[in-house]
Amino acid sequence: MTEAVHPAVDLGLTGATILITGGVRGVGAGIAQVLADLGATPVVCARRPGDGDFEFHSCDVRDSDAVAAMIADIVAAHGRLDGVVNNAGGSPFALAADASDNFSRKIIELNLLAPLIVARAAHAVMTRQDGGGSIVNVSSVSGHRPSPGTAAYGAAKAGLDNLTESLAVEWAPAVRVNSVVCGPVETELSHLHYGDDDGVAAVGETIPMGRLARPADIGSAVAYLLSPVAGFVTGSTVTVHGGGERPAFLAAANVDHGAPAHQS
Repeated sequence: MTEAVHPAVDLGLTGATILITGGVRGVGAGIAQVLADLGATPVVCARRPGDGDFEFHSCDVRDSDAVAAMIADIVAAHGRLDGVVNNAGGSPFALAADASDNFSRKIIELNLLAPLIVARAAHAVMTRQDGGGSIVNVSSVSGHRPSPGTAAYGAAKAGLDNLTESLAVEWAPAVRVNSVVCGPVETELSHLHYGDDDGVAAVGETIPMGRLARPADIGSAVAYLLSPVAGFVTGSTVTVHGGGERPAFLAAANVDHGAPAHQS
């Protein structure tokens, strides 16, 4: 699912040590690969290892002690921490009326509290090193439109984008904080959300660009925000959704929207 970045691209990330949470599969693995293609040193974490070749740390990012220990280990091994990508997250489908309080609490902890825990631990390191650092939070269009079946997830992602703006103001100029708002992404787990290949293709047809995002599409946006090329960009959201979703009323209305409009 990943694609190599064109070798002519140089964003100034060569040698940068960057932590990607949830970086062993899906979008996180795609981000790690893009960063590696650009010369960075990706370090990935998750609760369980995946199949990747990058340095791996086992960590529950909801546990502040575990996060602090992991970041201390990374700094001890590499000498510094240049960037963090808060990618770990997600939610299974559950209608709000049926979901337990504990279920909703865990979703909000993973998608909102955990990025704050990781960001705070990274901030403590970045403010003590030359050049500061950069943090990118991976958010979702679910935080900017109704999210039926994943209401707690959508609310957490909306909170994550607001958190991004607040931390950017508090931590400037040493640490830049931005977010990437993702639309649907095609990964090895897409069938769990969209069904078989036909279902994935049908969802892609609803997107103006004619397909789902690929992990490398997200990785390219993340790489830009982490890099010195974006040195004056902080508190921003970059939306990577292929043009968004075609409004439902256009399909429902009994009007030829391809015909020229006439006004009197």
